[in-house]
Amino acid sequence: MVVTSISFLLFFTVVFIVYYLPYIKRNVRWQNLWLLAASYFFYGHTDLKMLLILAGATVVFYLMGKWLKQAMTSGKQKAASRITTLGVCIGIGVLLYFKYFNFFAESVSNLLNAIGFHVSWAALNIILPVGVSFFTFKFISYIIEIHRERIEPCNNLMDFALYIAFFPTILSGPIDRPGTFLPQLADGRSFDHDLAMDGFRQILWGMFTKMCIADIIATNTDMVWNSIGEQSGSTLLLTALLYSIQIYADFDGYSNMAIGTGKILGFHVTRNFNHPFLARNIAEYWRNWHISLTSWLTDYVFSPLNIAFRNYGNWGIALAIVINFVIIGFWHGASWSFGLFGLYHGLLYLPLIFSGSFGKRKKLRPGAHGLPTLADFSKMAGVFILVSFGLILFRAGTIDYALAYISRLFSISILTAPVVAIGKSTYLLILLLLILEWYQRDKEHPLQMKPTFVARRRWLPYVLDLTVIAAIVFYGNFEGSQFIYFQF
Repeated sequence: MVVTSISFLLFFTVVFIVYYLPYIKRNVRWQNLWLLAASYFFYGHTDLKMLLILAGATVVFYLMGKWLKQAMTSGKQKAASRITTLGVCIGIGVLLYFKYFNFFAESVSNLLNAIGFHVSWAALNIILPVGVSFFTFKFISYIIEIHRERIEPCNNLMDFALYIAFFPTILSGPIDRPGTFLPQLADGRSFDHDLAMDGFRQILWGMFTKMCIADIIATNTDMVWNSIGEQSGSTLLLTALLYSIQIYADFDGYSNMAIGTGKILGFHVTRNFNHPFLARNIAEYWRNWHISLTSWLTDYVFSPLNIAFRNYGNWGIALAIVINFVIIGFWHGASWSFGLFGLYHGLLYLPLIFSGSFGKRKKLRPGAHGLPTLADFSKMAGVFILVSFGLILFRAGTIDYALAYISRLFSISILTAPVVAIGKSTYLLILLLLILEWYQRDKEHPLQMKPTFVARRRWLPYVLDLTVIAAIVFYGNFEGSQFIYFQF
């Protein structure tokens, strides 16, 4: 059930109406039960077997949280550490089995064949549960946060199950932390007009970027990627740059729709993007890109590694960063090209680390006429180019295909005029996206307005809403592809 489809609109309409019925909204347990039923229906709509896996894992981690707290209360610290380690290993084991088992088995088989031990491997027919990379990280963080005494274990299985399966975020995030989401389930949620309208506009913006930008660009990039041997270097260069816009408009579009849906239901979901194309170095970019994932790995992977390597100075920081980003790369998929994608980004941090500028944050200030200064703009452009080049590894799927793309890109044909299949209107919409992100950089999304502004100009927000809806109707691709991050 794609969130831009009519079926999802009908599904959410039913959820919304029942959720805010007078009797339901007066009882938080009924609200949570209804949302859990809706979330399980939404997830099970894909495959009932996947729903059974999700439900089973939910019960296991709920009981493990109780077990862990009991051990900590009894002063059994060694037992608590073992339980935490077991929980983390189970979570990682779920990922390794469903997402990486065939990949590692085939890699070992290829290695053994290369050194003279001839073996054959028949890949298992393992069905990858949708959203497994996202809800598994929720399980792991739940156990770790209890062990770190940042949260108490959830006393209600229904609430814990809803935290894991909340339908706006179950497929592609954002990855909410238990300490921020679970407390929101304790109180009943009445309809908040201002929050709901902001959520509605955030959904509109997400639909606009997905359907009017990402899906339109995809018609060109998919064609080029399927025939790179026939394309000029200039076309491949332009395609690589456009793919950066596409994946951002696609994933940020989904995140905005998920967060906006949560707002209509009275929830504050974790922000996932903070205008990453305004970043002036790679550290800024990753602080603002897929925030819920990068902050998760910073807390649970980079920080412990950084402490472990602290005696090695900048080299220790560099090693922790590289390991962290290789994990980020492989989190996206079972392919060496994803690992190389992560390594590439980790290596981009080295100049920042050894120059002493790693971790420093300089506020972005506009220059003349409210635009970026020339120095800042050149840095933004440089980061965009570096990110676009790295996304060749991301999009390729295999290292061989990525090398073929790069080799063709840097051929003499790069001096010719590029051939693209998107029109001028799409470039104008991309420019509009970037302009709005710049001028609304202090907002969560470009259509967000302060209540005082809305109060003074009651007609303007509705004119803007109708304009965005008209753009979606007239320019949107209603037969677009699935969201890119559904595969992860």
